[in-house]
Amino acid sequence: MRSRAIAARLAGLMLCGITLTACTIGEPGTSQGADADTSLTTGAAAATTAAAKPPRISVKDGATGVEPWDGVTVASASKLLEVSMTNEQGREIDSKFNADKTEWTTDEPMGYGRTYTLTAKNVDGKTSTATFSTIVPDRQATAAVGPLDGSTVGVAQAVSFRFSVPITDTKAVEDAITIQTSNDTEGGFFWLDPYELRWRPKEYWEPGTEVDVAAEFYGRDFGGGTWGSSDINISFTIGDAVETVIDNATKTLTVTRNGEVLKSFPIALGRDGSYDTPNGTYVIGDEHESLVMDSRTYGLGLDQGGYVTPVDWATQMSYSGIYVHSAPWAAWAWGNTNVSHGCVNASPENARWFQETVRRGDPVIVKNALGGDLSPYDGLGYWNFRWEQRSGGSEDPNA
Repeated sequence: MRSRAIAARLAGLMLCGITLTACTIGEPGTSQGADADTSLTTGAAAATTAAAKPPRISVKDGATGVEPWDGVTVASASKLLEVSMTNEQGREIDSKFNADKTEWTTDEPMGYGRTYTLTAKNVDGKTSTATFSTIVPDRQATAAVGPLDGSTVGVAQAVSFRFSVPITDTKAVEDAITIQTSNDTEGGFFWLDPYELRWRPKEYWEPGTEVDVAAEFYGRDFGGGTWGSSDINISFTIGDAVETVIDNATKTLTVTRNGEVLKSFPIALGRDGSYDTPNGTYVIGDEHESLVMDSRTYGLGLDQGGYVTPVDWATQMSYSGIYVHSAPWAAWAWGNTNVSHGCVNASPENARWFQETVRRGDPVIVKNALGGDLSPYDGLGYWNFRWEQRSGGSEDPNA
């Protein structure tokens, strides 16, 4: 049926052509036919000229508050001859054309508080121009991201973000972060407060996992007049599964690597009933060969029984000030009596061995202590969150 319909239409066109030819035959020696052809040609040229349109710019001339992340495009029905976009200082923005040069796009983010002038011309000689300005943020959020780029860390390490200003649109921040792993590790976001964000796996990392983090913060609206300051990219590797268990029942600290016990030694924990070391999962943080421990940093004054004490081989377990460290003055208490303000007291030899064995991101479990539990909102206590408490989870505390 399709071929018949086409044939019928062609036949009709041929008949029309014959009829039109017959209608334009003049007297011998006249040029009516030639004049008709010229008229048709002239009309087509006029139609072509009328159809030529200037390039279309995606941003309106005079626009203000343009978002840097959006980018700018120029499109044309005919080939673009030249496109130029410069800021108020004359710097031309990086850009690219498509294959047939009918579309032009910016190839880098625009700056905050900039004024740009864009001029585009196509092969038909049509030109378009637009001058516009980008947003001026009330404030910009910078972010410190950990762990260090290129580092090897323990199986409990989270990806940490600390922002310079409080974040109101937490979803916008999460959407700007991409975390890729070599084995498709499942993970989730946990907000400790408006400044601190953690992304951790559902379970401990598998040793050897490669992790790439891309935080495309620049040009992103984080709410409340706050915009992202710059993009950040880091990569890190997960090392061996080195785990520490501190058991208050036996007053011992035991370290294993990939399931094999490396060492167990006696320790003393926080004083029972007054400075109990909390139970829970900690994560190894900073390491110091020497450190002055000052109770005033967490609100315990010297007149309240506080202290300012230099210690050696201090390995951080929590933001709240709990460390494994050398405490030779407590030799009599190791393995039998809790005497500290919450820290894990050990011999100088064992404290040094511990620091030289563990690394940032290794988990530490304290059990059978008489006090409460380490808060998940402690900067190194994020494994005490239930998985359901992750951002968007069924028990999300910020939902």
